Amino acid sequence: MARISKIAVLTSGGDAPGMNAAIRAVTRTALYNKLEVIGIKEGYRGMIEKLFIPLWSIDVSDIIQRGGTILKTARCMEFKTPEGRQIAYNNMKEIGVNGIIVIGGDGTFTGARIFNEEFDIPMIGIPGTIDNDLYGTDYTIGYDTALNTVVEAVDKIRDTASAHNRMFFIEVMGAEAGFIALRSGIAAGAEAIIIPEINNEIDKLNQLLESGRRQRASNIVIVAEGDKEGGAYKLANKVKERYPGYDIRITVLGHLQRGGSPSAFDRVSASRLGYAAVEALLDDQKSLMVGIQNNEIALVPFRKAIKLHKSVNQNLLEIADVLSS
Repeated sequence: MARISKIAVLTSGGDAPGMNAAIRAVTRTALYNKLEVIGIKEGYRGMIEKLFIPLWSIDVSDIIQRGGTILKTARCMEFKTPEGRQIAYNNMKEIGVNGIIVIGGDGTFTGARIFNEEFDIPMIGIPGTIDNDLYGTDYTIGYDTALNTVVEAVDKIRDTASAHNRMFFIEVMGAEAGFIALRSGIAAGAEAIIIPEINNEIDKLNQLLESGRRQRASNIVIVAEGDKEGGAYKLANKVKERYPGYDIRITVLGHLQRGGSPSAFDRVSASRLGYAAVEALLDDQKSLMVGIQNNEIALVPFRKAIKLHKSVNQNLLEIADVLSS
Protein backbone atom coordinates (compact mmCIF):
# COMPACT_ATOMS: atom_id res chain seq x y z
CA MET A 1 0.00 0.00 0.00
CA ALA A 2 1.35 3.43 -0.94
CA ARG A 3 2.26 5.77 1.88
CA ILE A 4 -0.68 7.93 2.90
CA SER A 5 -0.03 11.53 1.90
CA LYS A 6 -3.42 13.03 1.10
CA ILE A 7 -6.73 12.09 2.68
CA ALA A 8 -10.35 13.00 2.08
CA VAL A 9 -13.16 13.20 4.62
CA LEU A 10 -16.93 13.14 4.03
CA THR A 11 -20.18 12.84 5.96
CA SER A 12 -23.00 10.69 4.61
CA GLY A 13 -26.50 9.56 5.56
CA GLY A 14 -28.42 11.26 8.34
CA ASP A 15 -26.64 14.09 10.12
CA ALA A 16 -25.77 13.79 13.79
CA PRO A 17 -24.53 16.32 16.38
CA GLY A 18 -20.78 15.86 16.73
CA MET A 19 -20.00 15.25 13.07
CA ASN A 20 -18.29 18.63 12.90
CA ALA A 21 -16.16 17.72 15.91
CA ALA A 22 -15.09 14.57 14.05
CA ILE A 23 -14.26 16.57 10.90
CA ARG A 24 -12.17 18.90 13.04
CA ALA A 25 -10.31 16.01 14.68
CA VAL A 26 -9.63 14.30 11.35
CA THR A 27 -8.37 17.51 9.77
CA ARG A 28 -6.07 18.55 12.58
CA THR A 29 -4.70 15.05 13.20
CA ALA A 30 -3.93 14.68 9.51
CA LEU A 31 -2.26 18.09 9.31
CA TYR A 32 -0.21 17.27 12.41
CA ASN A 33 1.06 14.21 10.55
CA LYS A 34 1.96 16.31 7.48
CA LEU A 35 -0.94 15.05 5.37
CA GLU A 36 -3.04 17.10 2.98
CA VAL A 37 -6.77 17.12 3.68
CA ILE A 38 -9.65 17.41 1.24
CA GLY A 39 -13.24 17.85 2.36
CA ILE A 40 -15.84 16.19 0.14
CA LYS A 41 -19.21 17.94 0.25
CA GLU A 42 -22.55 16.10 0.11
CA GLY A 43 -21.21 12.62 0.82
CA TYR A 44 -20.67 10.09 -1.96
CA ARG A 45 -22.36 12.43 -4.42
CA GLY A 46 -19.48 14.80 -3.89
CA MET A 47 -16.99 12.09 -4.83
CA ILE A 48 -18.76 11.71 -8.17
CA GLU A 49 -19.47 15.38 -8.85
CA LYS A 50 -16.07 16.67 -7.65
CA LEU A 51 -17.40 18.74 -4.77
CA PHE A 52 -13.98 19.13 -3.18
CA ILE A 53 -12.59 21.77 -0.83
CA PRO A 54 -9.16 21.88 0.85
CA LEU A 55 -9.30 21.83 4.64
CA TRP A 56 -6.81 23.66 6.85
CA SER A 57 -6.71 24.23 10.57
CA ILE A 58 -8.44 27.60 10.24
CA ASP A 59 -11.34 25.99 8.35
CA VAL A 60 -12.25 23.85 11.37
CA SER A 61 -11.39 26.35 14.11
CA ASP A 62 -14.96 27.24 15.04
CA ILE A 63 -17.05 24.16 14.36
CA ILE A 64 -16.71 21.81 17.35
CA GLN A 65 -19.79 23.35 19.01
CA ARG A 66 -21.97 23.32 15.88
CA GLY A 67 -24.60 20.72 15.06
CA GLY A 68 -25.14 19.33 11.57
CA THR A 69 -22.13 19.03 9.26
CA ILE A 70 -20.16 21.73 7.45
CA LEU A 71 -19.55 19.25 4.63
CA LYS A 72 -23.29 18.66 4.16
CA THR A 73 -24.73 15.22 3.51
CA ALA A 74 -26.85 13.62 0.81
CA ARG A 75 -28.09 10.30 -0.51
CA CYS A 76 -26.46 9.10 -3.73
CA MET A 77 -28.04 6.34 -5.78
CA GLU A 78 -25.30 6.60 -8.44
CA PHE A 79 -22.66 5.48 -5.95
CA LYS A 80 -24.58 2.23 -5.57
CA THR A 81 -23.71 1.36 -9.19
CA PRO A 82 -20.30 0.07 -10.39
CA GLU A 83 -20.18 2.90 -12.92
CA GLY A 84 -20.73 5.54 -10.25
CA ARG A 85 -18.06 4.10 -7.99
CA GLN A 86 -15.63 3.99 -10.91
CA ILE A 87 -16.18 7.71 -11.52
CA ALA A 88 -15.63 8.39 -7.80
CA TYR A 89 -12.39 6.40 -7.83
CA ASN A 90 -11.11 8.16 -10.93
CA ASN A 91 -11.81 11.52 -9.31
CA MET A 92 -9.94 10.53 -6.16
CA LYS A 93 -6.93 9.37 -8.16
CA GLU A 94 -7.00 12.54 -10.21
CA ILE A 95 -6.48 14.75 -7.15
CA GLY A 96 -4.06 12.34 -5.47
CA VAL A 97 -6.20 11.14 -2.56
CA ASN A 98 -4.91 7.85 -1.17
CA GLY A 99 -7.01 7.51 1.97
CA ILE A 100 -10.67 8.32 2.76
CA ILE A 101 -12.48 8.73 6.08
CA VAL A 102 -16.27 8.44 6.00
CA ILE A 103 -18.54 9.55 8.85
CA GLY A 104 -22.00 7.98 8.94
CA GLY A 105 -24.03 4.85 9.64
CA ASP A 106 -24.54 1.39 8.17
CA GLY A 107 -25.53 2.65 4.71
CA THR A 108 -22.39 4.76 4.56
CA PHE A 109 -20.25 1.83 5.66
CA THR A 110 -21.89 -0.51 3.15
CA GLY A 111 -20.81 1.79 0.34
CA ALA A 112 -17.32 2.08 1.79
CA ARG A 113 -16.93 -1.69 2.12
CA ILE A 114 -17.92 -2.28 -1.51
CA PHE A 115 -15.61 0.52 -2.67
CA ASN A 116 -12.69 -1.07 -0.80
CA GLU A 117 -13.42 -4.44 -2.41
CA GLU A 118 -13.18 -2.86 -5.86
CA PHE A 119 -10.42 -0.27 -5.53
CA ASP A 120 -7.09 0.36 -3.82
CA ILE A 121 -7.92 3.51 -1.83
CA PRO A 122 -8.41 2.50 1.83
CA MET A 123 -11.51 3.72 3.66
CA ILE A 124 -11.98 4.06 7.41
CA GLY A 125 -15.38 4.70 9.00
CA ILE A 126 -16.39 6.83 11.97
CA PRO A 127 -19.82 5.92 13.45
CA GLY A 128 -22.06 8.97 13.24
CA THR A 129 -25.76 8.28 13.83
CA ILE A 130 -28.13 9.25 16.63
CA ASP A 131 -29.69 5.77 16.59
CA ASN A 132 -26.62 4.12 18.22
CA ASP A 133 -27.44 0.92 16.33
CA LEU A 134 -24.02 0.01 14.91
CA TYR A 135 -22.42 -3.20 16.10
CA GLY A 136 -18.91 -2.88 17.50
CA THR A 137 -19.19 0.44 19.32
CA ASP A 138 -20.85 1.26 22.62
CA TYR A 139 -21.73 4.77 21.45
CA THR A 140 -22.10 6.50 18.11
CA ILE A 141 -21.57 10.21 17.52
CA GLY A 142 -24.81 12.12 18.15
CA TYR A 143 -26.53 9.54 20.36
CA ASP A 144 -25.82 11.29 23.66
CA THR A 145 -26.96 14.67 22.34
CA ALA A 146 -30.16 13.17 20.94
CA LEU A 147 -30.88 11.54 24.31
CA ASN A 148 -30.49 14.85 26.12
CA THR A 149 -32.73 16.56 23.57
CA VAL A 150 -35.46 13.96 24.09
CA VAL A 151 -35.25 14.12 27.88
CA GLU A 152 -35.45 17.91 27.88
CA ALA A 153 -38.50 17.80 25.62
CA VAL A 154 -40.22 15.12 27.72
CA ASP A 155 -39.61 17.09 30.92
CA LYS A 156 -41.41 20.06 29.39
CA ILE A 157 -44.25 17.90 28.08
CA ARG A 158 -44.69 16.37 31.52
CA ASP A 159 -45.31 19.84 32.95
CA THR A 160 -48.30 20.41 30.70
CA ALA A 161 -49.43 16.80 31.04
CA SER A 162 -49.56 17.23 34.83
CA ALA A 163 -51.56 20.43 34.52
CA HIS A 164 -54.30 18.65 32.57
CA ASN A 165 -54.09 15.03 33.84
CA ARG A 166 -53.23 13.87 30.34
CA MET A 167 -51.49 10.85 28.88
CA PHE A 168 -48.86 11.72 26.29
CA PHE A 169 -47.54 9.33 23.67
CA ILE A 170 -44.15 10.69 22.59
CA GLU A 171 -42.56 9.27 19.46
CA VAL A 172 -38.78 9.29 19.17
CA MET A 173 -36.47 8.19 16.37
CA GLY A 174 -35.52 4.55 16.00
CA ALA A 175 -36.94 2.91 12.88
CA GLU A 176 -35.30 -0.43 13.63
CA ALA A 177 -33.83 0.00 17.10
CA GLY A 178 -35.08 1.27 20.43
CA PHE A 179 -31.86 2.60 21.96
CA ILE A 180 -33.04 6.21 22.11
CA ALA A 181 -36.47 5.25 23.43
CA LEU A 182 -35.13 2.93 26.13
CA ARG A 183 -32.53 5.23 27.67
CA SER A 184 -34.57 8.42 27.31
CA GLY A 185 -37.58 6.64 28.77
CA ILE A 186 -35.63 5.67 31.87
CA ALA A 187 -34.05 9.12 32.18
CA ALA A 188 -37.40 10.90 31.80
CA GLY A 189 -39.29 8.56 34.12
CA ALA A 190 -41.69 7.28 31.46
CA GLU A 191 -44.57 5.10 32.59
CA ALA A 192 -44.11 2.84 29.55
CA ILE A 193 -41.50 2.37 26.83
CA ILE A 194 -42.45 0.78 23.50
CA ILE A 195 -39.55 -0.41 21.31
CA PRO A 196 -39.22 -2.72 18.26
CA GLU A 197 -37.10 -5.28 20.14
CA ILE A 198 -39.84 -6.17 22.66
CA ASN A 199 -43.06 -7.87 21.61
CA ASN A 200 -45.30 -7.65 24.68
CA GLU A 201 -44.92 -4.06 25.85
CA ILE A 202 -48.37 -3.07 24.57
CA ASP A 203 -49.87 -5.94 26.59
CA LYS A 204 -48.11 -4.66 29.72
CA LEU A 205 -49.41 -1.17 29.04
CA ASN A 206 -52.97 -2.49 28.74
CA GLN A 207 -52.62 -4.42 31.98
CA LEU A 208 -51.44 -1.35 33.83
CA LEU A 209 -54.25 0.78 32.42
CA GLU A 210 -56.84 -1.82 33.34
CA SER A 211 -55.48 -2.07 36.88
CA GLY A 212 -55.95 1.65 37.38
CA ARG A 213 -52.31 2.16 38.33
CA ARG A 214 -51.95 4.77 35.64
CA GLN A 215 -54.36 7.23 37.23
CA ARG A 216 -51.59 9.73 37.91
CA ALA A 217 -51.18 13.44 37.38
CA SER A 218 -49.27 12.73 34.19
CA ASN A 219 -48.56 9.66 32.12
CA ILE A 220 -45.71 9.54 29.61
CA VAL A 221 -45.36 6.73 27.08
CA ILE A 222 -42.18 6.76 24.97
CA VAL A 223 -42.60 5.08 21.57
CA ALA A 224 -39.82 4.27 19.09
CA GLU A 225 -40.99 5.15 15.57
CA GLY A 226 -40.34 1.60 14.37
CA ASP A 227 -42.35 -0.23 17.02
CA LYS A 228 -44.53 -3.11 15.89
CA GLU A 229 -47.75 -1.19 16.60
CA GLY A 230 -46.94 1.34 13.87
CA GLY A 231 -45.77 4.39 15.80
CA ALA A 232 -47.24 6.73 18.36
CA TYR A 233 -50.37 7.73 16.42
CA LYS A 234 -51.59 4.18 15.78
CA LEU A 235 -50.73 3.07 19.29
CA ALA A 236 -52.45 6.06 20.90
CA ASN A 237 -55.58 5.53 18.79
CA LYS A 238 -55.78 1.90 19.89
CA VAL A 239 -55.48 2.91 23.54
CA LYS A 240 -58.06 5.68 23.09
CA GLU A 241 -60.58 3.23 21.61
CA ARG A 242 -60.08 0.83 24.47
CA TYR A 243 -59.91 3.44 27.25
CA PRO A 244 -62.02 6.42 26.15
CA GLY A 245 -61.81 7.96 29.59
CA TYR A 246 -58.17 8.91 29.14
CA ASP A 247 -57.28 12.37 27.80
CA ILE A 248 -54.62 11.38 25.27
CA ARG A 249 -52.20 13.59 23.35
CA ILE A 250 -49.46 12.73 20.85
CA THR A 251 -46.12 14.41 20.22
CA VAL A 252 -43.66 13.37 17.50
CA LEU A 253 -40.23 14.83 18.22
CA GLY A 254 -38.93 14.01 14.74
CA HIS A 255 -35.88 15.86 13.43
CA LEU A 256 -35.68 17.97 16.56
CA GLN A 257 -33.53 15.07 17.83
CA ARG A 258 -30.94 15.56 15.09
CA GLY A 259 -30.23 19.22 15.77
CA GLY A 260 -28.54 21.26 18.42
CA SER A 261 -25.08 21.77 19.79
CA PRO A 262 -23.37 18.45 20.57
CA SER A 263 -22.96 17.44 24.20
CA ALA A 264 -19.52 17.37 25.82
CA PHE A 265 -19.60 13.57 25.64
CA ASP A 266 -20.26 13.62 21.89
CA ARG A 267 -17.55 16.21 21.32
CA VAL A 268 -14.96 14.15 23.17
CA SER A 269 -16.05 10.89 21.52
CA ALA A 270 -15.96 12.46 18.06
CA SER A 271 -12.51 13.88 18.76
CA ARG A 272 -11.21 10.49 19.88
CA LEU A 273 -12.70 8.72 16.88
CA GLY A 274 -11.46 11.30 14.38
CA TYR A 275 -7.94 11.00 15.75
CA ALA A 276 -8.16 7.19 15.72
CA ALA A 277 -9.41 7.12 12.11
CA VAL A 278 -6.35 9.00 10.83
CA GLU A 279 -4.06 6.79 12.91
CA ALA A 280 -5.70 3.71 11.38
CA LEU A 281 -4.99 4.98 7.87
CA LEU A 282 -1.37 5.68 8.81
CA ASP A 283 -1.15 2.09 10.13
CA ASP A 284 -2.22 0.77 6.70
CA GLN A 285 -5.70 -0.28 7.87
CA LYS A 286 -8.68 -0.36 5.51
CA SER A 287 -12.34 -1.32 5.34
CA LEU A 288 -13.02 -0.93 9.04
CA MET A 289 -14.82 1.26 11.55
CA VAL A 290 -13.19 2.87 14.55
CA GLY A 291 -15.45 2.43 17.55
CA ILE A 292 -15.43 2.74 21.32
CA GLN A 293 -15.72 -0.40 23.43
CA ASN A 294 -15.41 -0.24 27.22
CA ASN A 295 -14.04 3.29 26.80
CA GLU A 296 -11.21 2.07 24.56
CA ILE A 297 -10.79 2.53 20.80
CA ALA A 298 -11.67 -0.61 18.85
CA LEU A 299 -11.17 -1.46 15.17
CA VAL A 300 -14.18 -3.28 13.71
CA PRO A 301 -14.35 -4.59 10.12
CA PHE A 302 -17.12 -3.00 8.07
CA ARG A 303 -18.69 -6.39 7.41
CA LYS A 304 -19.20 -6.93 11.15
CA ALA A 305 -20.37 -3.40 11.89
CA ILE A 306 -22.95 -3.69 9.11
CA LYS A 307 -24.17 -7.29 9.37
CA LEU A 308 -24.09 -8.13 13.07
CA HIS A 309 -27.01 -7.07 15.24
CA LYS A 310 -26.54 -4.82 18.24
CA SER A 311 -28.87 -5.85 21.04
CA VAL A 312 -30.45 -3.60 23.62
CA ASN A 313 -29.14 -3.88 27.16
CA GLN A 314 -31.23 -6.47 28.99
CA ASN A 315 -30.41 -4.97 32.36
CA LEU A 316 -31.80 -1.62 31.21
CA LEU A 317 -34.98 -3.36 30.07
CA GLU A 318 -35.38 -4.88 33.54
CA ILE A 319 -34.70 -1.54 35.21
CA ALA A 320 -37.29 0.18 32.99
CA ASP A 321 -39.86 -2.48 33.84
CA VAL A 322 -39.29 -2.21 37.59
CA LEU A 323 -39.16 1.57 37.79
CA SER A 324 -42.32 2.05 35.75
CA SER A 325 -44.39 -0.22 38.01
